[in-house]
Amino acid sequence: MLRAIVLALAALAISLRMAGFPRIDRLHSSTWQILPALATCWALGEAVRCCGGRWNLYHAGVVILLWADLMILTLAIVLCIYP
Repeated sequence: MLRAIVLALAALAISLRMAGFPRIDRLHSSTWQILPALATCWALGEAVRCCGGRWNLYHAGVVILLWADLMILTLAIVLCIYP
């Protein structure tokens, strides 16, 4: 589970930095954004492995992490095609 969290957060940080983040006026697209997107897909796979069969609070936390990973993946894809 920790590996999924670290992968997702690292992909988010790298994706934002590759897009020129602290300077909002310098946002640009990059084809290299596919690398953080692939890392986020890997994090999604790691998080799915942690899902159990029964519903409990741990499973709820994993589902929330999956939603966060999907948002990071969407951000990386949007920054990849942003003009």
